[in-house]
Amino acid sequence: MVTMRSPLKLMCVLAHPDDESLGMGGTLAKYAREGVETYLVTATRGEKGRFGDGGERPAPEIVGQMRERELLAAAEELGIRQVRFLDYVDGDLDRAEPAEAQAKIAAHFRAVRPHVVATFGPDGAYGHPDHIAISQFTTAALLAAADPAYPVPGNQPPHRVAKLYYMAWSESKWTAYQQAFKKLASNVDGVERRTAPWPDWAITTVVETGDAWPTVWKAVQRHETQVAIYSNLAHLSEESHRALWGIQEFYRAMSLVNGGRRRETDLFEGLREAAA
Repeated sequence: MVTMRSPLKLMCVLAHPDDESLGMGGTLAKYAREGVETYLVTATRGEKGRFGDGGERPAPEIVGQMRERELLAAAEELGIRQVRFLDYVDGDLDRAEPAEAQAKIAAHFRAVRPHVVATFGPDGAYGHPDHIAISQFTTAALLAAADPAYPVPGNQPPHRVAKLYYMAWSESKWTAYQQAFKKLASNVDGVERRTAPWPDWAITTVVETGDAWPTVWKAVQRHETQVAIYSNLAHLSEESHRALWGIQEFYRAMSLVNGGRRRETDLFEGLREAAA
């Protein structure tokens, strides 16, 4: 039995600053606007990511400080209630000690007590090792947080998350991203990993976020050190912006409150009914 608490709470657990805006911005903005409490846990500060227009690059810790400020500004645009960092280094997340990372995330679950958690899928969107790692750590932490015998920092009581979602974009969504960003790929150990869209039949949940796209675009622009990468976005039509941010697609990896083949339109399906 799932015990309901009010208000509803959504937590996204992601790898880098800008993942929240580019990946789940529409979802975060939509639910915040509806009164859902939204929370964000970010594993790194993006210290090794691209910076500016290719000029002189500051030291990694300076880049991390700047990107942290950008993330906080983007979170304010999206209406995120709280942002927390796991303090790992960009690019090294898959080499983190798993038990430590899982305990950190489980502690956030117990402290915030979210009903719904969303993260990257096991594919890491386009094979990014940090994305894959945060997906694995988050999934394991869900189990740990619910286990009364599992010790975590803070000594909070156990918490059982009701639903877990993975970001799962269809071919049409990836087409929109490829048109905007040209090429989404990750080079790992000399092997190029490219995007692999989820088949439509595997997508369990489609959330309509069309009204939120202007908010998402504002949040994206708060990541000023990344603007050179996003320069194409400034020239997109409203139709193209809606293709990027107007629909968010997920795979329901776990639910204690619903199931079946019928496609959801709400991450809180089954929870609202329980509350009623």
